[in-house]
Amino acid sequence: MTALTLSTAGAATLRADALVVGVAKGAKGPVVAPGAEAVDKAFDGKLATVLETLGASGAEGEVTKLPAPAGLKVPVVIAVGLGSVPEKDAAFDAEALRRAAGSASRALAGSKKAGFALPVTSVEDAEAVAEGALLGAYAFTVYQGGENKLASKDKKNGNGPKPPLAEVALLGAKPRDKAFKAAAERAVAVVEEINRARDLINTPPNDLYPESFAAVATAAGKEHGIKVQVFDEKALVKGGFGGLLGVGQGSTHGPRLVKLAYTHPKAEKTLALVGKGITYDSGGISLKPAGHNETMKCDMSGAAAVFATVVAAARLGLQVNVTGWLALAENMPSGNATRPGDVLRMYSGKTVEVLNTDAEGRLVLADALTRASEEKPDAIVDVATLTGAMVLALGHRTFGIMANDDAFRTSIHEIAEEVGEASWPMPLPADLRKGMDSPTADIANMGERMGGGLVAGLFLKEFVGEGIAWAHLDIAGPAFHEGAPYGYTPKGGTGSAVRTLVKLAERTATGDLG
Repeated sequence: MTALTLSTAGAATLRADALVVGVAKGAKGPVVAPGAEAVDKAFDGKLATVLETLGASGAEGEVTKLPAPAGLKVPVVIAVGLGSVPEKDAAFDAEALRRAAGSASRALAGSKKAGFALPVTSVEDAEAVAEGALLGAYAFTVYQGGENKLASKDKKNGNGPKPPLAEVALLGAKPRDKAFKAAAERAVAVVEEINRARDLINTPPNDLYPESFAAVATAAGKEHGIKVQVFDEKALVKGGFGGLLGVGQGSTHGPRLVKLAYTHPKAEKTLALVGKGITYDSGGISLKPAGHNETMKCDMSGAAAVFATVVAAARLGLQVNVTGWLALAENMPSGNATRPGDVLRMYSGKTVEVLNTDAEGRLVLADALTRASEEKPDAIVDVATLTGAMVLALGHRTFGIMANDDAFRTSIHEIAEEVGEASWPMPLPADLRKGMDSPTADIANMGERMGGGLVAGLFLKEFVGEGIAWAHLDIAGPAFHEGAPYGYTPKGGTGSAVRTLVKLAERTATGDLG
């Protein structure tokens, strides 16, 4: 993990490998952003002119490297685009700062220390820059950089990835101010847990399966004072968890249900989080077509997000009880696998006719939602890479929010937008429920093809306890990024929804949900 320090040095006196400054897109060309005054002075007031000559415009995500002039203690200046200049007297948007810092961090891979002199006018700005810089510095290199056995034994293969930026020195914050210190500590805790989620998502399925995921959760629980309970196959059979067992029965790696309970002695509210944890999804007997299997290690992203959030809540000492439920299974085809046409008896007692074994996430979530409801939490939020239909509806960067309470859905949407996670409220049309009627069972796991993401939400709603506010986050789009990195978003697992869930836990603790 990249280190974060609140520097007492100024931009002109900081000793580091590079100094990051902001540049905005003005009406007549690039404009040097606040925080870079000393750097602009070192360029004789012509930094914007130099950047324009080099083709820089200040557009979001644009990175321009310059040799530092005399007067600075760093050898390199990195100007990163912040997007359009804000309207008069307005500050730069926190997400613009977050993305700019992330772009700069990625460009600084291999460096030991960099100063970030981006516009910081508030505690919130400082936290946004810190988050972006730390998130952008992420790299998953566990399976890379080994020695080339065909090369000389005393020479390592020089084609390995560069290590991430080792230290972020944040300028413009107030190192001795308690609020700035707390913001920096929060940024580190939240980002470390997001990166923990990213690591899990990126881990190949031959190493991450239900039992090994449960072991990771158990170890983290011991470290952070979280009570962990693991329901193995025997416990699931005894408890009647037909959804988890039905999805997992085709694999040699049996399913698990993991409960993580963080409690605070002064807590007045309890938030339950339920995560879909399909550690690999082949589709089962309803096998996925060619081209759709390669990234299915990411189908446990919801469980990773829930796990990371519970640990973050514990690290931050939030005055709220947060219980995480990880519904873990591997969906594989075999002679033991559930078949289309089979009927499963769920933990709730309801029976489900399985029409498509690739609609498995809703089955494991249903069992976990029922079990979570038994503890009567004040609210339940489930998180899942649930449907391709949601990707078709909202694209690859936005997750959908469904709920049984409009006000709760609105609150989550507002929180997500505040922390910089693109989301959109979605309906649960009652007319779509009829499509899941089954002549054999209480309900089928499939309904109408059109509006498939909403159909999945309606299915889950059936398994939420009465009187409990519930929301469903379908993160199928943003959970795993297959394209080139941008901003603070890496290739691979993103840790989608963690920031939203952590902020939701904080708001639940303070009673400030709007």
